[in-house]
Amino acid sequence: MRAITIPEFGDAGVLRLDEVKTPEPGPGQVSVDVAYAGANFAEILYRQGIADVPLPFVPGIEVSGRVRALGPGVEGLRVGQPVAALTIVDSGGYAEVAVTAADLVAPLDGYDLEPGLAAALPSNSTTAFLVLDRVARIEPGESVLVHAAAGGVGSQLGQAARLLGAGRVVGTVGSAAKIEAARAFGYDDVVLREEASGAGPFDIVVDMVGGPARRSSLDLLAPMGRMVVMGNASGAEDVGIPANELWLSNKTVSGFNLAAFSAAFPEEAGRALRRAVAGAASGDLRVRVESLPLEQAAQAHRRIESGRTTGKLVLQVAPH
Repeated sequence: MRAITIPEFGDAGVLRLDEVKTPEPGPGQVSVDVAYAGANFAEILYRQGIADVPLPFVPGIEVSGRVRALGPGVEGLRVGQPVAALTIVDSGGYAEVAVTAADLVAPLDGYDLEPGLAAALPSNSTTAFLVLDRVARIEPGESVLVHAAAGGVGSQLGQAARLLGAGRVVGTVGSAAKIEAARAFGYDDVVLREEASGAGPFDIVVDMVGGPARRSSLDLLAPMGRMVVMGNASGAEDVGIPANELWLSNKTVSGFNLAAFSAAFPEEAGRALRRAVAGAASGDLRVRVESLPLEQAAQAHRRIESGRTTGKLVLQVAPH
């Protein structure tokens, strides 16, 4: 089968379109004939060698398509069924066939969802619900600040916060050109990241940027506030947070990693994915999607790394 591989760690130019062996599902797994694969910052970390993966490696943490085969013990799914799926535990989505746990698959029967849109939901939209509901444990009326509000996951966090009953929802962006794009995703206000210091306090802050934003985020928390750390898009050195400061200020810092969560709690991750699919189908979750052919995976990576993207890029794997 055709697949994009990482034969060596490096810049986007190392990505290569190869012929690789078609994977088969094991017990509790399904294989999917991939229509589209989402393009994410996580795959850039794989390509750079920041995430420890064996080479050659097929990236791709989310897909849409149709069930190709069922592994032993799988029930509730059928061959040919349209699905969206998280392939984040073992990756492999940038390929014509991907394998994942059956628990991480969401049927699309009865939903009027374009396959490109369906491929944009498993990572970012699922993450948004899990971060706010499961990790931050949002309560009705609470205030939320989201960094990188115009990006793939940021665009979903603002909307998920609304659906979960947040009172005030504010986003930050890295450039003025992204302010209007972010406003369309459920935010009451969108400000430049360096100007966020006067916007607080907040009950919840979600930070996937790191660096100075992480330190300022802690300062923006109200008493009993919770900060969720879920990335380091700035590439900055790690920011130390003194435990005594948390103790004295009644604040909490938590981490969230979708791959680790999906491996440990696949049923719960699957429920969040199905919730995201239903939200997109009903129109409660909006995703701005742009499609590129699989052969342009390197271009997708470069655009994500540039920080100039808004919404979601997906790679078309199968022809219409």
